[in-house]
Amino acid sequence: MFCRHFCFFSLCLSLLTQRRCSLAHGPNSHGGDTTSLPGFENLTMGYNKYLRPYFGGEPVQIAMSLDIASISSISESDMDYTATIYLRQRWTDPRLVFHGNKSFTLDARLVELLWVPDTYIVESKRSFLHDVTVGNRLIRLFSNGTILYALRITTTVACNMDLSKYPMDTQTCRLQLESWGYDENDVIFTWLRGNDSVHGIEKLRLSQYTVERYYTLVSKSQQETAGSYPRLILQFELRRNVLYFILETYVPSTLLVMLSWVSFWITLDSVPARTCIGVTTVLSMTTLMIGSRSSLSKTNCFIKAIDVYLGICFSFIFGALVEYAVAHYSSSQKCAAKGPQEGPTKELTKEMEEVNITNILNSSITSYKRKISFTSIEISSDNVNCSGLTMKTHEKIKCVLRNKMHRIIGCFTIQNPSNVDHYSKLLFPLFFMLVNVFYWAYYLYF
Repeated sequence: MFCRHFCFFSLCLSLLTQRRCSLAHGPNSHGGDTTSLPGFENLTMGYNKYLRPYFGGEPVQIAMSLDIASISSISESDMDYTATIYLRQRWTDPRLVFHGNKSFTLDARLVELLWVPDTYIVESKRSFLHDVTVGNRLIRLFSNGTILYALRITTTVACNMDLSKYPMDTQTCRLQLESWGYDENDVIFTWLRGNDSVHGIEKLRLSQYTVERYYTLVSKSQQETAGSYPRLILQFELRRNVLYFILETYVPSTLLVMLSWVSFWITLDSVPARTCIGVTTVLSMTTLMIGSRSSLSKTNCFIKAIDVYLGICFSFIFGALVEYAVAHYSSSQKCAAKGPQEGPTKELTKEMEEVNITNILNSSITSYKRKISFTSIEISSDNVNCSGLTMKTHEKIKCVLRNKMHRIIGCFTIQNPSNVDHYSKLLFPLFFMLVNVFYWAYYLYF
């Protein structure tokens, strides 16, 4: 047993100088079988791990493949994701060719004696190689000198996210592999089988996202070190699952808006009831807005889709509260205008208003008669016709503006405060539905 382990370990090291070792051993060293295991004398003679294969000649072709074991977390606040991957690299080193058609898995610690590519992960924040129970590396050597080098890596990679449509967004993230020191004149990176070089990503189950699609790219990066470096890119799109946010935020905020409309069916005299509904819905909406932002405290610079919707809901709730304030104020003003009398008839009130307006206009006309001569004056309960007056230009402008102001004030004067609630019952739901149609159409289809 000891001899078997010793011979196998010697085999792993002696592959570096197989041809010289075969000559030193002679044809009878393995019972005359030239396709059996090579010898193990002069272990490192002729091999320099500091020089790449084909040094000084053609570049080394390095084919890669990936297995995505997991994507454990995607952070919007830090704008990165953490993934565990199995990285496999293949290349051919003619210095390691031996006789036969077998392949051997070597001890991973022997990687220190071989040349390996200086591949690194672009935009990686933190990375580590798993080492339980030993370093998770694999070296497999084929008889034609091909080397398979596999690693198990967990890395946290930056991913620039556009959160303007959060939570109806689709994020595009990348995993980029590049040579650190060798440019394209020394190494060439390729995917082993194109898109089929990546496995496992289609089977991932993420808490908030669904993998829409992924594809592989081959690119180059220009660096200030005066070189063009090969780069492989795995690009994948993640679509956020919006159902959670609909149940957690959209439905409660919509129900709060509908709750604020209940006050329209309560009489204006019920001040405590209507005030309580308005204040309660405003405070509840404020709490909901603060809670939705707490999970994304570091991304407040974005105006997100969920912020827009919560702002719309808050505006409608606050508008319902202001509507009651306007209606109640108009009602109190109307009651104050009636005076201490309990119930003067509408006809008497109208006559009093007409008399008051007529008296005011008559007094104004009397003051103007002292300065100007009139050709024709038409007096009504609403305005004064200044077209036929012979007066100075600025005085005529003042007269016209006064009439305009009376008409504008009359348009905004609420004759019957109860009509405010009547129109609000129709206008608030109608405008809210219309805004929702535009909101969902924009963020889902544009």
